[in-house]
Amino acid sequence: MEIINKKRAESLKELVRIMSNSFDHELSVRSIRQFAPRNTDIIITPFGKCGTTWTQQIFHTLRTKGDMDFDDISRVVPWIETSGSLGLNINAEQKANPRGFKSHLSYDAVPKGCKYINVIRNPLDAAYSSFKFMEGWYIEPGTISADEFVLQNARKGEYHRHFVSWWPHRNDETVLYLVYEHMKQDIASTIKRIAAFSEIELDQELLEIAKNHSSFSFMAEHKDRFDDAMLRRQSEENVLPEGSDSSKVRLGRVGEHHLSEDVISVLNDKWQEVVVPVTGFESYEDLIDSLAL
Repeated sequence: MEIINKKRAESLKELVRIMSNSFDHELSVRSIRQFAPRNTDIIITPFGKCGTTWTQQIFHTLRTKGDMDFDDISRVVPWIETSGSLGLNINAEQKANPRGFKSHLSYDAVPKGCKYINVIRNPLDAAYSSFKFMEGWYIEPGTISADEFVLQNARKGEYHRHFVSWWPHRNDETVLYLVYEHMKQDIASTIKRIAAFSEIELDQELLEIAKNHSSFSFMAEHKDRFDDAMLRRQSEENVLPEGSDSSKVRLGRVGEHHLSEDVISVLNDKWQEVVVPVTGFESYEDLIDSLAL
């Protein structure tokens, strides 16, 4: 790994360099290959900033009846791709069954032989949330704008390729396909669907616990457990100064993305280019209207 001065990025060029020094791609590939799946395993597979941490918390609460004895949600529901770099045994037994994992891999790349919970979210909101997550951790606040950051990522089309990889499998028996906006509207129904899919017995008491533990107020009160603490410590050991803000607990308001019309146009064009030919839906809003709440 290249040795660089510890600092947060103040330009897109610096961000690319710092990120490349922060993550070991070969180790990530080895972690994926070493994973030994079970047919009862649950892998939570949204694209980044589409409700992954929220879903991890719901799932872990359900299978443990409310356990909060952890320092990082990704220690108890591990991120497969980073398990090797963090020194986690990805094949170990977990606090409760079924075992649960996180991954941002596309359908084609994700380990097969498990069950999957995929969550989709409006691409504009997801893109802006990604920027807010990086600002204060990898990005020096006030140096890179949301438009700059989102535009660079939008042109890569990673969100859209991930989206269309999972779309054809939305009705598979081994896939639970959720909509972030629907989760915001009716969390109780979401909890019931996750419990049923994971084959976890759910009574009214556990439903209330899960509703409370997945609420914004509860997760904000315990935000240090939902801020990628292990990865943050690793990044500060290698490439970043101490005192990073990697908090993931935000209100996640629908439609609050603060992006310019030019950037929105680029994201909409990418939807037309990549998503429409696969789904037939001209917009994200039309697509989620076709899915049950």
